[in-house]
Amino acid sequence: MNPFKEFRTVPDASSFAPVTLITETAAMRPDVFGGRAKCLQRLIRLQMPVPTTVALSFDAVRGIARGQMPDIGALMAPFGAAPLLSVRPSSLDPDWGGPGAILNIGLCDASHASLSASLGADVATKLYLQFIQIYATQVARLNPDAFHFDVRGGISAVRSALSAYEAEMDEPFPQDPAEQLSEVLRSMARTWEGTSARLLRQAKGAPSDAGLGLVVQTMAFGVGPGESGAGVIQFADSNTGAPRITGRYLSQSQGREALAAATGAIYLTHDTRGSSLEDENPAVFARLKAFGQIARTRLREEMQIEFTLSDGVLHIIDAVRVPRTVRAAVRIAVDLAESGIIPRDEAVHRIDVQAISAMLHRQVNPDAARDLILRAIGASPGAAHGKVVLTAEDAQAAAARGEAAILVRRETTPEDIRGMHAAAGVLTQRGGVTSHAAVVGRGLGVPCVVGASGLVIDRRGGRVIAPDGRVILAGDTITVDGFNGEVLAGEAPLREAQLDDAFQTLLAWADASRDIGIRANADTPRDARIASTFAAEGIGLCRTEHMFFEGDRIGMMREMIFAANSQERREVLGRLLPTQRQDFIRLFEIMNGKPVCIRLFDPPLHEFLPSDRAGMRDLADGLSLPLADVMARVEAMSEYNPMLGLRGVRLGITVPEIYEMQARAIFEATVAVSRDGLSVTPEIMIPLVSARREVQLVRGQIDAVASAVRAQSGVEFTYRLGVMVETPRAALRAGDIAQDVAFLSFGTNDLTQMTYGLSRDDAGRFMPAYLANQVFPDDPFHTLDLEGVGELLQIGAARARGSHQGVTLSVCGEHGGSAQTIAFCRKQGFDYVSCSPFRVPLARLAAAQIAIRERSSFPTASGKYL
Repeated sequence: MNPFKEFRTVPDASSFAPVTLITETAAMRPDVFGGRAKCLQRLIRLQMPVPTTVALSFDAVRGIARGQMPDIGALMAPFGAAPLLSVRPSSLDPDWGGPGAILNIGLCDASHASLSASLGADVATKLYLQFIQIYATQVARLNPDAFHFDVRGGISAVRSALSAYEAEMDEPFPQDPAEQLSEVLRSMARTWEGTSARLLRQAKGAPSDAGLGLVVQTMAFGVGPGESGAGVIQFADSNTGAPRITGRYLSQSQGREALAAATGAIYLTHDTRGSSLEDENPAVFARLKAFGQIARTRLREEMQIEFTLSDGVLHIIDAVRVPRTVRAAVRIAVDLAESGIIPRDEAVHRIDVQAISAMLHRQVNPDAARDLILRAIGASPGAAHGKVVLTAEDAQAAAARGEAAILVRRETTPEDIRGMHAAAGVLTQRGGVTSHAAVVGRGLGVPCVVGASGLVIDRRGGRVIAPDGRVILAGDTITVDGFNGEVLAGEAPLREAQLDDAFQTLLAWADASRDIGIRANADTPRDARIASTFAAEGIGLCRTEHMFFEGDRIGMMREMIFAANSQERREVLGRLLPTQRQDFIRLFEIMNGKPVCIRLFDPPLHEFLPSDRAGMRDLADGLSLPLADVMARVEAMSEYNPMLGLRGVRLGITVPEIYEMQARAIFEATVAVSRDGLSVTPEIMIPLVSARREVQLVRGQIDAVASAVRAQSGVEFTYRLGVMVETPRAALRAGDIAQDVAFLSFGTNDLTQMTYGLSRDDAGRFMPAYLANQVFPDDPFHTLDLEGVGELLQIGAARARGSHQGVTLSVCGEHGGSAQTIAFCRKQGFDYVSCSPFRVPLARLAAAQIAIRERSSFPTASGKYL
């Protein structure tokens, strides 16, 4: 059976009876009666022994909350005379919460007497007392302190409870089962419609108008003579997804008491640690296994089944999808597909794209206690703990000692990259999801929390002051959680990343389904190795400036900046050439023939210069220059707005020696790997282009270098030249620019910045207020703005293709890994997207799901009840 097909072909919700006896043929739909009601119908269709059950629709429950009670007599008619009932919630998604189940409705003086005869006086009295207590506290909303009666008190405890109820309510405990049921339904309906409950489920992702259904079911007693009890069984491990029978059974119990019981519960399968249901009642155990297999094959899911034994007779009370971690969800989906139960496309589609990030990184154990220091923006996923350090140098020193460190900065700069490499995690006072710390953190796979605006960093005092006034000294241990933006005191327990064969299999299936390329942004060999591990189809953005902060290269860069003329600059850059060439050789070798797109030097040169007096003094000593000359040079290079100043292609045109050295390094690396048998066609990308003439000038330089390297090496090679579209003008003039290039890659980080006139590093200061006031629907640095920035992409793509039909189009900004961006790029005919290495698996899965939905019309998520 296909559960999706049934969902699409049933009639309009208004045609359903608001109160319906669940039978094999009853009209039943999860968005009308809830997932639990629909699942119970499926169990009945599979010939499982489900007690008589009646479902109330969302509309019926809304009416009850408004005081419009259905015909209780008609509702109770299917249950016969003097029934004992249970009521359970049936929402569309069980994760949205809701009122708890209420059992044994209908217990009263008369039924207590009849139960005493059939089950025994002690059992009947215990059930009656428990029902009075639950009804008083959960239905009548009375003070629980007034109903603390020991169940061992027998009939005297029952009389005391009845008296307490009458004293509190000024009326006797209801003896009419119909009245009891009416009040239970009214209480549960009003609980769901209450303000607190509404806000709570909205926080869990439920729509504001989410409905609640209710299911009323004949009680199957797990107490009484013979073998009676209740239990829960599932057939896949909730943590790993591996096939494994788990659960518990508790004799003389009801509901899910077995899972909470401190003593008395037994295992289900044979176990050397104690008794098991398999040993004590093999026939029942065999039936449960058979039901589990039937549910797996017919419901196409691993189910958790709640069951009851009444004097040896088995009843199936309920079933839900097995609770699962992301790792387990992947394993279960793959196992179902490999068993032929679901198609591979559906297995791919069932997995939550964002959730798989937890599989790629360490995370704080969700069961651990959290001593929260602050909550800010989780900008790079993962979790880490370490000692607080306040400078990049201290982070490197800690790493040299083998100590984990958390680098805490006001904001990071390119000069901090070495410290970020060395740190276990990063915390910054400023910044957003596309700030320097966030982008570099995601590229490195380093957990990062940014935008901690209430944090005070006292470098001189060697301490950090939290928003609540707590003082954290340098050297104290903290934990950063880059998933949710939390910073915790101490060393919180962590769970390691868990990649397995099922994960790789799922992504291989995703690759077979998607129709857009996925590359990685990778700046170093380490990044490239991660990208290769995650099966990126190449490097879509290599930011070469990050290479110049490694080792002693920053010193040579500073020497080049202070060079007196072009010849001196060439001489210094000539010393950098061998290391730059080796960088590219290693990238080409790691990517093993896959395309590598190298962005030429982009940042303003002042970023390589110290900003404090001590740093300038050290620089003066290193260059044998007077301190006054160094300070004057630093001041002369300062700009009012360096992000819009002398950087990118502007620097390449005014200081051409840098681009010439990089081009030579790229081409000499190409020659070197080709001699080893590796075929490479490097892609060279010019940053911050605004005009076609800029491209023509740089192209002339690069072509000249290419000709020189070919002549010197005797090796023929080709390369592809492209531009990074980061300015609105480049998008608008893409038709002109495309005539001189092989590709255009839209850098949506800077393009968003320039389109909005916002600094991505400073926007975090006011963005929460803007989002709260609905100025923007989403943070444009987190979610691609399809209306504004997206329109520039659309215009640029159309105009580029209009003048150069074969031009390659891509997105290489941080938006590239999101499902929304991928869907947009597919629609516009882009060739690939590029994102940070750790987002590559998410992008591969998202791209596949988009393509699958387009051709298969799957819903956006698999139901948890089924």
